Amino acid sequence: MSAHRPPAWQTLLAFATIYLVWGSTFLAIRIGVHEVPPFLLAGIRFLLAGGAMVAWMLARGAAAPTLLQWRSAFLLATLIFLSNYGLVFWAETRIPSGVTAVMQATIPAFMALAEIVVLGTQRLSWRLAAGLGVGLAGVAVLATNTLGLGGSAVDPVAAGALLIASSSWALGSALTRKMPLPASRAMSSGAQMLAGGVWLSLAAVALGETRGFDPRAVSSGAWLALLYLVVAGSIVAFTAYTWLLQHESPTRVGTYAYVNPVVAVLLGYFLANEPLGARTVAGTVCVLTSVLVITTMRRTSGR
Repeated sequence: MSAHRPPAWQTLLAFATIYLVWGSTFLAIRIGVHEVPPFLLAGIRFLLAGGAMVAWMLARGAAAPTLLQWRSAFLLATLIFLSNYGLVFWAETRIPSGVTAVMQATIPAFMALAEIVVLGTQRLSWRLAAGLGVGLAGVAVLATNTLGLGGSAVDPVAAGALLIASSSWALGSALTRKMPLPASRAMSSGAQMLAGGVWLSLAAVALGETRGFDPRAVSSGAWLALLYLVVAGSIVAFTAYTWLLQHESPTRVGTYAYVNPVVAVLLGYFLANEPLGARTVAGTVCVLTSVLVITTMRRTSGR
């Protein structure tokens, strides 16, 4: 964290950016996948965003990734982009954007598990177990009809896919600490985005999404959603995020994990007529309670 404190308005603007922009990307995805196949849309997003970020860093004089670093980027991209983002985009063809955001908020729980199993940097405590249990209970509330909360449960296949997506992100994030990557965080993320765009585009071709797809039939609204995902969601918000990490504590920066699902649920309700009944509220409260419990507990070394 930097000793020099930037003006308060810059800090507030950066927080507003990661809170609102990242929270709104779920609705933009939902708009886009109505007209563009999900893996193809995700592939275009990260090819453009990753390519722009790598080119920008090279223009600023950053060192190009080495062959070994590119290999790491492509390996990590299979988890963080192909599995996580690919499944998120696909799930939003079947379930509301707000619910998708809430289920992606289970990532801190899976990251805690990854720290226990993969890194050995955390022990399983009663508080961590309780946090994990509450988070999974929230997912169950959203995906089952057993509690009589009214409204329809979300598609269980999509819910399962989102749990796989969250666990893939967590595993990929844990492995980034063990793999050789560019020293520049922006170059590292740009390389991973670009690699992810390649994997997602190959998946789109393998799944037949490009057959019969006519870009001319896509509305301007869907293309604007894609542009928003590339520029605001990937480049602007990520720049704000990395800037905040240099000036604020990781705990304060990490508060976006509480805010993004709430923003996504409210935007989905007000702008896309997505349901906001007792089921969605109860599931959201459970998952956000899980995030709060896990992200605020004291770290205990596993070694």
